[in-house]
Amino acid sequence: MAEVERPIAKILIAGGGTAGWLSACRLAAWARDEGFDSHVTLVEDPDTPTIGVGEGTWPTMRETLRRVGIDEAHFLTACDASFKQGSLFRGWRGGDDEYLHPFTTPPETDDARQLLAAWQATGSGLFAATMTSQDAVVAAGLAPRQRSMGPYAGALNYGYHLDAGKFAAMLTQHAVDRLGVEHRRARIASVQREGDRIDAVVTSDGEAIAADFFIDCTGFAALLIDRHLGSGWVDRSNVMLNDRALAVQVATAPDAPIASATVATAHDAGWIWDIGLPTRRGVGCVYSSAFLDDEAALRTLRTYVADRVGGAELAEPRLIKFPTGHRERFWIGNCVAVGLSAGFVEPLEASAIVLIEASLDMLTDGFPSSTAPLSALSDRFNRTFRARWDSIVEFLKLHYVLSERDQPYWRAQRDAATVPDRLASLMQLWKDQPPSHLDFALAQEMFPAASYQFVYYGMGGRTEGRLPQPDARVVGQIAALRQKERALLAALPTNRAYLDALAAEPLRRRA
Repeated sequence: MAEVERPIAKILIAGGGTAGWLSACRLAAWARDEGFDSHVTLVEDPDTPTIGVGEGTWPTMRETLRRVGIDEAHFLTACDASFKQGSLFRGWRGGDDEYLHPFTTPPETDDARQLLAAWQATGSGLFAATMTSQDAVVAAGLAPRQRSMGPYAGALNYGYHLDAGKFAAMLTQHAVDRLGVEHRRARIASVQREGDRIDAVVTSDGEAIAADFFIDCTGFAALLIDRHLGSGWVDRSNVMLNDRALAVQVATAPDAPIASATVATAHDAGWIWDIGLPTRRGVGCVYSSAFLDDEAALRTLRTYVADRVGGAELAEPRLIKFPTGHRERFWIGNCVAVGLSAGFVEPLEASAIVLIEASLDMLTDGFPSSTAPLSALSDRFNRTFRARWDSIVEFLKLHYVLSERDQPYWRAQRDAATVPDRLASLMQLWKDQPPSHLDFALAQEMFPAASYQFVYYGMGGRTEGRLPQPDARVVGQIAALRQKERALLAALPTNRAYLDALAAEPLRRRA
């Protein structure tokens, strides 16, 4: 018997944190802007702690915040946030090396070989330092914008570093006070459903909260999409070897510089993230338990903090054990998994939050007005996000496979058995010609060709194929970048100066 078509007017989000409250804000703001007659409810278990270490974003977050109506200056002050202009990798090749994966792309050209030809012709150092002005700006600890610029505008492309707990709190207040989201504090004990269609969630005190559409943001528990709808798990730990992290917050001096990039420093069995905020640094040791035990990881973290951060005695770090992989299906029936309930790979390149944004973008771009198209929409969503997860795994693996470090962990990362087939094929191709848009032509690719170029050449990758004569236009664009670089270095404030001046302003009207 065919299911009766029903309108979708009530949306229920299960779970809070960054995924839940960002979903609430996006869906409520979208419904408001589109004139969609809907009601958004978020049900949050008050006794379930959030992971709270997703502290880096991609530049996409600027548009996300603008769409939901949050003032940038308010966001920066409320979330103890700072500017992120890329990721700086230290020691990943095997020595004192470092390279930047910036958010600003190289000069535009239809032929990526022209970038290499111009790079060789200019002979001006690392790929990112040649192809953008952002490398020098990051090295100088400068902000990507001046105070006089309008909200979310910049001289260079940028995202953010933020306090994840404060971010969720700000989103909560904005969703409830400004966007009319109903906030229910309760533990979901079970669901009422018919086949793949959920009709209601049932709280621990027996109340049934009905809705037409459900968003699962319950984190690793995946309460709806897995426990009740049975979506399987695709294990990617055969490719991405890390499965643990030790995270700590370290207070810094009020006048300490604030880094303009996430700093990722390699160690013998993984890497350490270092994220600078106005009042502290978030530091975490990522590692594989197959190659490093928890006590040794703690020593590695303590040594890094003592050498690179200093200051107060290190607080007790939080141990995070994480599965590596994603759901077989992200959308089943009238339920979509967003955030950790959909999957997780190690916290490299801020992929967790950008996947939340991508999920919400696709959901709102084609949100159904009734239950009739759910099957077709779910098929499209599942195909797209399976491809996106494949793309993310390949891109993150690229950071490891060119390393020359000789520890067992790094040798295992280079083992051909751990390298996805498409990545292995592309790397063979890139020995002859550079990564280009032709390699990543599908709309569901998460990272552009420029990102692969920055990482591939930053890690010492080589392209030996024949190159054309340098195009005068591209060479001219690179020369113009050096002029822009000098102007930016002279005009932009430091991150510390920008954020201190912002914090000193009178309390801003909440936007």
